[in-house]
Formats: sequence, C-alpha cells, structure tokens
Amino acid sequence: YGPGGTSPAHTHPSSAFIYATVLEGAIRSQVNGGPVKTYRAGESFSEFPGDHHAVSENASKTERARLLAVFVVDTNETNLTTYAK
Repeated sequence: YGPGGTSPAHTHPSSAFIYATVLEGAIRSQVNGGPVKTYRAGESFSEFPGDHHAVSENASKTERARLLAVFVVDTNETNLTTYAK
C-alpha cells in the first residue's frame, strides 16, 4: 500500500484460508465486524473461509506499507477476491 492506500471491502472463496504478515509499515484491518486492529511489521493475522474483510488499509498517510498474503485455497478456485458492492 502506498501512503494512505486502501483496498475495498471484500471476501475470498469459501475454501480460502489466508495468512498475512506485515513486512513494512503498519496495516489497519477489520474482519467480520470485529474491532479495527493495526498490525505492524513482523506481526501476522489470519482470515478464514467466508470472512468479510471490511477494512484493509495503510495506517500511515506518509509511509508505505507492505503485506505478504499466503492463500491456501482449492485448486479449482479462479476468483480469489470478490469486492463488496
């Protein structure tokens, strides 16, 4: 994410387990209506099948943030992200 960068609310396939690690900066995240949490470089979080990721954004307006996300998903899935309308 660039400074102030965000991604729209979204879900992943019903088979998707996601493990994400913040590589640089800080990421704000909210899943399934839970609290908005800030994850800093070296911290990780998970998403489970059917989770709704409402907030996914860079916590900084001046510094970039990088995130590595590993998807474990059925091989027949072709659309890994569905954005909310």
